Amino acid sequence: MTCEPFGARLRRAMDIRGPLCVGIDPHASLLTSWGLNDDIAGLERFTRTAVEALADRVAVLKPQSAFFERFGSRGIAVLEKGVEEARAAGALVLMDAKRGDIGSTMGAYAATYLDKDSPLFSDALTVSPYLGFGSLRPALDAAVLSGAGVFVLGLTSNPEGAEVQRATAADGRSLAQVMLDHVAAENEGAEPLGSVGAVIGATLGDAGVDLAVNGPLLAPGIGAQGATPADLPGVFGAAVGNVLPSVSRGVLRHGPDASGLREAAERLTDEVRAAVQES
Repeated sequence: MTCEPFGARLRRAMDIRGPLCVGIDPHASLLTSWGLNDDIAGLERFTRTAVEALADRVAVLKPQSAFFERFGSRGIAVLEKGVEEARAAGALVLMDAKRGDIGSTMGAYAATYLDKDSPLFSDALTVSPYLGFGSLRPALDAAVLSGAGVFVLGLTSNPEGAEVQRATAADGRSLAQVMLDHVAAENEGAEPLGSVGAVIGATLGDAGVDLAVNGPLLAPGIGAQGATPADLPGVFGAAVGNVLPSVSRGVLRHGPDASGLREAAERLTDEVRAAVQES
């Protein structure tokens, strides 16, 4: 049976539910602010609350794997359950793990997150291409088979990223542009949207790269990092309609009350829609 491509599923989710990705990032400080202990019980309560409040209404939920991994196997068990319940409620799950390696190791990462038989199977995975874009081939191939997607780090919102991503390749392109050109090649001919996305920070101002990759553009940096929905047209230009803004603390700080989480997500979704429509 042919799996519907991630790009098509994401386009539909963004059109129906709105263009917003909410991170599930159980920082110790967030657990504390919710009145929870920084332990497995607190992690379980935090994750369950976020999923129950948001998974039936936002397009994408993005658990940050590191905040679950820090609790060892019990934390991974919480992550597995959260992914399963979020997908059952209709949200697409983007696993934020930023995996990047070579050969059989990259193949193992792909099997972990992009194989439908894996307990951690997710609709998409963030990956790092800076061992060479070709090193991502196991993940790209696995995603095609399962109807999943990958989001390739392009220009990230952390200042340190520029020393690699803005470096110049032998042909004069920035390394970020080289990666974006690879993404565009993977998405060539896909409709209504390719399944290989790129991560482009919303805090960059004019990104200074060609973002016409025919794929989704994950835009971290809104909220706590200083960007606002109104900044999106200036960063993404003509590609703004394919932008999926990612917000974590800007929504999660309104917990543990479920209505506070929902209201924050709905407000941000409306602000993003307005910014995109006015561009």
